[in-house]
Amino acid sequence: MVKPKIEDVAKLAGVSPTTVSRVLNNRGYISEKTRKKVHDSMEQLNYYPNEIARSLFIKKTYLIGLIFPSTGNPFYGQLIFHLENICSSLGYKVLLCNSQNREDKERNYLKMLQMNQVDGIIAGAHNRGIEEYEIPKLPVVGIDRYLSSKTPVVSSDNYEGGKLATQLLIDKGCKQIIHINGPQYLETPANLRRNAYEDVMRANNLKPLTYEFPLKSTDEIVINIVKQILDDHPQVDAIFASDDLIASKVLREARKRNITIPQDLKVIGYDGTETTRMLLPELSTVEQPIKEIAEKAVEIIIKQINGEEEDIQLENILPVKLIDSETT
Repeated sequence: MVKPKIEDVAKLAGVSPTTVSRVLNNRGYISEKTRKKVHDSMEQLNYYPNEIARSLFIKKTYLIGLIFPSTGNPFYGQLIFHLENICSSLGYKVLLCNSQNREDKERNYLKMLQMNQVDGIIAGAHNRGIEEYEIPKLPVVGIDRYLSSKTPVVSSDNYEGGKLATQLLIDKGCKQIIHINGPQYLETPANLRRNAYEDVMRANNLKPLTYEFPLKSTDEIVINIVKQILDDHPQVDAIFASDDLIASKVLREARKRNITIPQDLKVIGYDGTETTRMLLPELSTVEQPIKEIAEKAVEIIIKQINGEEEDIQLENILPVKLIDSETT
């Protein structure tokens, strides 16, 4: 079956192909009567305009690339939901790329997005030293990640979140508090959670102890780290996990060992996603403003696309909320 062409639409509508093109690109004056005839003819013929050709004409594709480690993580899943929803409301479509924390996939996706002429990229993957983000004239925004020295980054107030979590545990009488976090070499804003934990511990004359999990961790690796903590430190009275998924594994392993929560062990996580709040409402956590992070990231990328870069800050930090629930 031959696809209908712009000439077919013009013939059925009784206008010239140039008029159809002007209707499609919303250029010049077109009467409502003519516009309706063109749209009715397009619908009758099941004609869809060539978006690639149109993008070359208007020099915009209305595509934004998203690069994140995984949609399976509740934080990224909720964040991507809001990013897509906000972009859609502004007339933009998204191309979603799951990097799986693999440097090769992240580089390949960057090339693919450029080949597809995206108008901008929002990224939250965590591989270091990817110089491809230094793309001249291509708008890029990082979420919880420093992509380059000139790239704006949006994050929650990670230092304040780490401070609130640690201080809560100390205020509840905990002395041996252990922190679980990702690798410090990543140099992401999320490392400020660890910095705050260590600062607050030392300010209260307590010894900080952080266990790191590798970048490409499986559930089994994280569970083994939790087991190691409980084996090596039977006197631990609190664990501050850098995300709610890790905190959930701490709770599960503690219950297997008949450790009473929160009497014997207090646990607090980080993120406070809708999914976690629904499945683990008892978990104390630091809630990130995920929707607001998405809104700020899209606001910045649109400003960049429109050439309004003078109003853009490199660091964009949004407030967090402490949720003191049943596990503390």
